[in-house]
Amino acid sequence: MVFREADLLGHGNPGYHITHYDLALAWRPSTGRLTATARLVVTAVDALSTVVLDLGGLTVSKVLVGGQPARWTHRGGKLRIRVGRTLAAESAIEVEVRYAGRPVPVRTRHWGEVGWDELTDGVIVASQPVGAPSWFPCDDAVGEKATYRIAVSVPDGYTVLANGSRAGKARSGRETTWTFDEPAPMSAYLATVQIGQYADVALAPGQHAAVTRSKLRAFRHDFARQPQMMSLFVELFGPYPFESYGVVVTEDELEVPVEAQGISIFGANHVDGKRGFERLVAHELAHQWFGNSVGLAAWRDIWLNEGFAAYAEWLWSERSGGPRASALAAEARRRLAGEPQDLVIGDPPAKDMFDDRLYKRGALTLHTVRTAMGDAAFFPMLREWTGTYRHATATTADLQKLAQRHTDTDLAPLFDAWLFAAPLP
Repeated sequence: MVFREADLLGHGNPGYHITHYDLALAWRPSTGRLTATARLVVTAVDALSTVVLDLGGLTVSKVLVGGQPARWTHRGGKLRIRVGRTLAAESAIEVEVRYAGRPVPVRTRHWGEVGWDELTDGVIVASQPVGAPSWFPCDDAVGEKATYRIAVSVPDGYTVLANGSRAGKARSGRETTWTFDEPAPMSAYLATVQIGQYADVALAPGQHAAVTRSKLRAFRHDFARQPQMMSLFVELFGPYPFESYGVVVTEDELEVPVEAQGISIFGANHVDGKRGFERLVAHELAHQWFGNSVGLAAWRDIWLNEGFAAYAEWLWSERSGGPRASALAAEARRRLAGEPQDLVIGDPPAKDMFDDRLYKRGALTLHTVRTAMGDAAFFPMLREWTGTYRHATATTADLQKLAQRHTDTDLAPLFDAWLFAAPLP
């Protein structure tokens, strides 16, 4: 094994599960200051006397456990809370954390800055893989999922998007509080808040967008086929796993689009009025099934997220009049053959989690499995995959076992060659 979960800055904490987050946030654009209260429902795995949460450079002012003041320390990105009495195994208690400050992204060695970040006029939250503690106290382990309620107060004129369905919009004085409920379990890195002076756009029932006004015309053209894309993916992958799907187009340029649960975020540079980035629209939408609903039990299996999303680009292409998946696979293989042959995508080093070779080789793995199984077995297998692990977590071994049940062809040599050997098969 070359992957080390410890490479992820020591995020994640044993001994308990958080089943629900209730976040009340107030953000001031003039100062960038965030004032917040987080209420967490914590369930002990075994007897528990201390709850350790991941939280970055914000200032904690008060902590309550079961409604009573609690003792706590906050250093090194860890908030350690004494529960006051030993919490019995499988029992639950509410932990409340009041905190404030100007959030900054988490600086990482391999992946740049991730988490809460300020735009020219607004906020973007892109937390993958370890940025969630930049804006709320959490158990930042990829395999830990919880439900969420997120309320964000901002000055009038700003639009807020967060995970889930909008549960309320209340104006008081010169500010508006936007409230969202996400009843589907979600990993902390997929929690997001997007703030900006956006125009609302309805694409189809259950599909909406918040778009910087300068890109409205181009957006309507570039995303016009998203409803057809959604229909195709429902056909191929099974029912859409969430209550709604939102898209954000920021005024700023972004290096790459960002997925969150139920939301995808694109930079102004990804909307050109020519559908020049439509493959990315497909990629981010596919993540709602692969990565968000079917989550990772551990980061070493990141190819499950990115390989499926990259393959969805090819599936959309061949069903929408573009090159067939076989042609795109051949081109991807040609390009990969010219790259260094030193990456094992089934267990990559943390620094290579988001290497483009992992994306393309993951897609090639799936295309090879499809070819070996045949479409009559492959696509029912995909629908069973998304159904069996809906709102849960899964591993590479789980996929191997499921795929093998759908075919008499021995898939073990194929998976071994594509996932666990460095040379390109």
